[in-house]
Amino acid sequence: MEVNNPLYKNQGIHVISTLFTIDNGVVKVLLIKRDNNPFKGYWSLVGGALYNNEEVIDGAKREIKEKTGIENVDIQMFNVFSKINRSPLLRMIAIGYIGVIDFNKVNVLKKTMKTVDADWVAIDKVGTLAYDHNEILESALEKLKDLICNSNILSSLYPKGFTIPEIQMAYESVLKKKYDRRNFRKKLINSGLIVDTNKTKKFEGKKPAKIYKFKNKITNKNVF
Repeated sequence: MEVNNPLYKNQGIHVISTLFTIDNGVVKVLLIKRDNNPFKGYWSLVGGALYNNEEVIDGAKREIKEKTGIENVDIQMFNVFSKINRSPLLRMIAIGYIGVIDFNKVNVLKKTMKTVDADWVAIDKVGTLAYDHNEILESALEKLKDLICNSNILSSLYPKGFTIPEIQMAYESVLKKKYDRRNFRKKLINSGLIVDTNKTKKFEGKKPAKIYKFKNKITNKNVF
């Protein structure tokens, strides 16, 4: 590497987190409204520039805390976005992270030093976002579809467990598909993703239903 080569200069890294939740069967994403240029007044995903003295994951979590107040969120890297002109200031590579949060368990700051608003927005209500964040969001949605079929990423939404009808609503809202109730139940129970807690609760006022939990360790498999 030739450190004085001008082709190495004027580059930076964005850490962008796409944070999802599910509200009564509706998939929502956490957006913030920017209070600084470029794209002042635009809504965007949660993120910003990485400092040169921090690891990428630490920078992503710092940005989440600074711009939403949310701490200790479980996120994972899912893609890199490298279009040369994605930022009007200088070449910025974006590293994308994804996470799922129970919106009832966090208090989102409405205003920070660099934002003037924040809100959980239904996916089909998202307008034009700053930078290439619409593209990042679409990529994150595809990753979310994969993760709910291969991992326990939805477990944060159901720390006390869930009934099969509850979790079916979540799967259908993310995957944009409708499943036969009996077939869905059979596939999920036989998938190895969940375990019976030997407890029951009523769902939507109906007769008691079994409560299940996601397993902590899961071997990747495509359930649906």
